[in-house]
Amino acid sequence: MSAPPRLSGESSPPSKTPAAVDGALQAGLTTSEARRRLQQVGANAMPDTSVHPLRMALEKFWAPVPWMLEAAIVLELVLGKVVEAAIIAALLAFNAALGLFQESRAQATLAALRSRLALNAAVRRDGAWKTIPAVELVPGDVVKLSLGAVVAADVRLTAGNVLLDQSMLTGESVPIEAGAGVQTYAGALVRRGEAAAEVTATGARTKFGRTAELVRTAHVVSSQQKAVLHVVGNLAAFNGVLIVLLVTYAWFLKMPLDEIVPLVLTAVLASIPVALPATFTLASAIGARALAKVGVLPTRLSAVDEAATMNVLCADKTGTLTQNALTVTTVRPMPGFDEAHVLALAALASSDGGQDPVDGAVRSAASGKDVSDSPKLIKFVPFDPATKMSEAMVQDPGGATQRVVKGAFAAVSHLTAPSQVATAASQELEAKGFRVLAVATGAPDAMKLVGLIALSDPPRDDSAALIAELRDLGVRTVMVTGDAPATAAIVAHAVGLDGAVCPPGPIPDGVPPQQFAVFAGVLPEDKYNLVKAFQKGGHTIGMCGDGANDAPALRQAQIGIAVSTATDVAKSAAGMVLTEPGLAGIVAAVKEGRVTFQRILTYTLNSITKKAFQVLFLAVGLLMTGQAIMTPLLMVIVMVTGDFLGMALTTDNVRPSRTPNAWQIGRLTIAGVGTGLGQLVFCTSVLAFGAFRMGYDVGTLRTLAFVVIVFANQATTYTNRERRRLWSSRPSVWLVVSSVVDLTIASTLAVGGIAMTPLPALVVAGILAAAAVFAVILDFAKVPLFARLGIA
Repeated sequence: MSAPPRLSGESSPPSKTPAAVDGALQAGLTTSEARRRLQQVGANAMPDTSVHPLRMALEKFWAPVPWMLEAAIVLELVLGKVVEAAIIAALLAFNAALGLFQESRAQATLAALRSRLALNAAVRRDGAWKTIPAVELVPGDVVKLSLGAVVAADVRLTAGNVLLDQSMLTGESVPIEAGAGVQTYAGALVRRGEAAAEVTATGARTKFGRTAELVRTAHVVSSQQKAVLHVVGNLAAFNGVLIVLLVTYAWFLKMPLDEIVPLVLTAVLASIPVALPATFTLASAIGARALAKVGVLPTRLSAVDEAATMNVLCADKTGTLTQNALTVTTVRPMPGFDEAHVLALAALASSDGGQDPVDGAVRSAASGKDVSDSPKLIKFVPFDPATKMSEAMVQDPGGATQRVVKGAFAAVSHLTAPSQVATAASQELEAKGFRVLAVATGAPDAMKLVGLIALSDPPRDDSAALIAELRDLGVRTVMVTGDAPATAAIVAHAVGLDGAVCPPGPIPDGVPPQQFAVFAGVLPEDKYNLVKAFQKGGHTIGMCGDGANDAPALRQAQIGIAVSTATDVAKSAAGMVLTEPGLAGIVAAVKEGRVTFQRILTYTLNSITKKAFQVLFLAVGLLMTGQAIMTPLLMVIVMVTGDFLGMALTTDNVRPSRTPNAWQIGRLTIAGVGTGLGQLVFCTSVLAFGAFRMGYDVGTLRTLAFVVIVFANQATTYTNRERRRLWSSRPSVWLVVSSVVDLTIASTLAVGGIAMTPLPALVVAGILAAAAVFAVILDFAKVPLFARLGIA
């Protein structure tokens, strides 16, 4: 913006404009003309694309699982079962409320990040400088760009000179010199100088705004959404066929319609994975809370378990793998000088303080070198874009006055005698991607080249370790940057990304991530296209970045990660925001994501097992007794106690995998149906014992069926939660508590005859003991089945 950030409501008069700038200024727009243009072009802000809260709420009721519950509610009401309908409606509302609450919390946190500062701009109106909110700028306004300011709109400089840091827009870490006639864009930071500029574009029409439009159109369906739809689709197809056969057989038995309808309703209720979406949300929310403790803020809950499936990380160079701060990398002293003296003289020709990153890097490097005979500063002349040098007049220990200059090699070398050694050294350093400065000293008419200083944006201390750890976790990292290939290759090698560099230009169609380690000279649109190209190859992509140029790719990637220094637009586009410096949060996200994934995987497997078994059991019961062995009310109780108490699996102790996870719904369905068949054999045996050995009537058989379903569901919960033997790991406290509550509720209702025919306590205890034995037997069959299907 065109003035330093200020809190909303705070104002101060703009500083005086230098005479050179002030003399070139026109009166600017009048207030009335500015108001007219504001009405015509709109505010200097990005349009609000957030979803209306009401629409967000309604979307929770428009999905496969809600549809099935809504159909069940209608059937219950048709049958006059108001209580059962109310219970199902409560389950539906709970699902929706949980998802809405967690999403709203994430969005509210992101909004707080975005609105932390309200920015102002210094603008020329009615011939005088005024401070106004930056959102009120219009094309044609004359604004002042000052030290430390952020450019608020796309502008063309009309007077003055400034050093502009455009890394948040272009990814280029080295600032550029800008004078009259130069175009710069919203989001650039003024590092030095002061200038006047005319606004050329505002809001969505800025370069920043066009990037935001790419963000708006970027979209990828999360693997979590796909998994839910796939699971529900498989269950609907499998159970749909069973329900049709069930109705056909009931019609063959000449069952009255008033018995067939409840049977159908019971079967529909038995097939609905009612708590599946809520469990995905809750598991992700628990993972998000754990990540928040280590400085990672998920802005979309689906990003938590998406991190588990990520197998390629596209990392931006500037500010992501590097520090986004110029540092002295190499000093090449000329004969007769050493590094310490080169840096000491360069520091004398550098501004003390201010925000010029080059001068700051030189003075920082010089402070670590002790020079006893350093000259004393007499006068300092700041950097002049016209000469491309800064200089100082100094007094050496002998009392003689000398001139010291520091600047571009081409400019400084003209003041000294030609040196092939210096020229070769300069070309060598520039070829490696460094910014090269030359330092010269001596009498004004007899300057001598002292040495060369090479600067670069160094890698972060943790980047190499991060990439190595990600490699161990099965995640390939590629660098994607707008920087030159030579610069990018040096940084890539330093952080352990050894491999080919993709030449600048359009991204090759269908390029695999294994082909190149570095993609350099990449435009924002190319980053977006690169992510899509990788996704077409079946990869799950993570995109890490900080600038507005990264935002479209951040949104398109399954998991977009904005680092702590990221712009607001990058944070808005990302699925996760790192709130702490460094990149350790990415590794934490992958590990926590895999923990979350395993919890969701267990609950999904459990749902498939239960839902496939329950409809099959209803069919077997009908064949065995000629009657419906469960009522809609009993099935609703099973849903409440089983499905929702089973959500305690989201807190379970799990063993995360060492490689990226993937949703293999086909194999998961086979495993679930396999364990469901085992459960069917057990429950059918108990039902047959009650029907043929004990001679129970239909009412008692229904209670028996209810109890054995609940107890068998608990047994399969513990066999499914562990991929190895069920005793290989200890379940969480909450899971054990939920099991005890579930068993207690079922036993109390059955023994007390509440909402069902009473069953002797001894029989209930016997079924519980039989279920425990069944769990051990099933576990021996499960281990080879899971191993063969690759479920880990």
